[in-house]
Amino acid sequence: MDKPVMSIVARSRAAFRDFVQAESAGGLVLIAAAALGFIIANSAWSEDYTHILHTKVGGLDVLHWINDGLMALFFLLVGLEIKREMIEGQLNTWSKRILPCVAAVGGMIAPAIIFMIVNYDVPEDWRGWAIPTATDIAFALGVLSLFGNRVVNSLKVFLTSLAIIDDLLAILIIALFYSGDLSLPFLGAAAGAAAILFLMNWFGVMRVWPYLIVGAALWAAMLFSGIHATLAGVILALAIPIGGGHEAVGTKEVPSPLHDMEHALERWVAFLIVPIFGMANAGVSLAGVGIGHLIEPLALGIILGLFIGKQGGIMLTVWVAVKTGLAAWPEGATWRQTYGVAVFCGIGFTMSLFIGLLAFPDVEREEITKLAVLVGSLLSVAFGSLIFMTAGSQTLAEEQKEDSRVPRY
Repeated sequence: MDKPVMSIVARSRAAFRDFVQAESAGGLVLIAAAALGFIIANSAWSEDYTHILHTKVGGLDVLHWINDGLMALFFLLVGLEIKREMIEGQLNTWSKRILPCVAAVGGMIAPAIIFMIVNYDVPEDWRGWAIPTATDIAFALGVLSLFGNRVVNSLKVFLTSLAIIDDLLAILIIALFYSGDLSLPFLGAAAGAAAILFLMNWFGVMRVWPYLIVGAALWAAMLFSGIHATLAGVILALAIPIGGGHEAVGTKEVPSPLHDMEHALERWVAFLIVPIFGMANAGVSLAGVGIGHLIEPLALGIILGLFIGKQGGIMLTVWVAVKTGLAAWPEGATWRQTYGVAVFCGIGFTMSLFIGLLAFPDVEREEITKLAVLVGSLLSVAFGSLIFMTAGSQTLAEEQKEDSRVPRY
């Protein structure tokens, strides 16, 4: 007997729910993996840890395979999530996109401004302006999940949508500002592979394996093209057909390569790939590190950008959008709870570390960047947690009754 048909809307909601659950649990695994990497880097095994990461395998060292290879799968999943949400999910209409869009833009502009103000007199640090602009969706959702019924569902949707748009903006920043010396032959090969992918989509190819074969060729071409190889994952994701353009006939389910690939990837990415990245890149040795390193312009710009810039930029743009009637307030959420989510957006970890590695090739700045990202993210975790622990589970109506100064929306 054939399986009952799952509607397009139901399938999208199920995909979103599975994604949030995987990211929430995966965020806790990421926290543990990052902590383990940090502990090992400051233990008697630190030399072994460093040696393993720089061991050559197939012409590239292990760390390179992690940051350019495994993270391409992370970007593939991010691209699939963005496409799904934009077409049939939480961001499929402009009315749903407005609030997380303006919040994401505000949450990127403010940290960049703060970073540049702090580093105004240090031109060699300017390449790091984008480091504090990113939000780690897995880490943030993992921490948010610890507060149970203190967090209304609309805020989880808001945070997830904001972080997805944040990831999209970060991808654009990497493509535009962190490309190396371009190789025209390999760029041509990459363009050819991308064209084949979109032609397969155009002609209705619904099997996944042809896309994966051409996607692997695209990644190899981009590895030597000067454009970061991980962006091949995003291009591949955009070419994967979402399927389900028409309702199913009879009892046959509409095939969806995008949903199938996303479902196959999400737990591998959440529970293996991102934790491996975290463990490999959070290993900052504190040997010889003092408070002076944290007040250097580079570190201070990152810390203040993540902890002050993120929450300030998001809350300002949200307040303006709601006040002007441009966007609706997250249903049932209080100002305090929304502020707590904005603070959690200062958890930059995965993407911030990734951008930092692209910005600074020298070891000294890499180490300062890693330490600053850890400090800024931990400050955001601590302060955001304090807000939710004191906010309780009250609704917006209860908060307004308690404080008449809060505007009613």
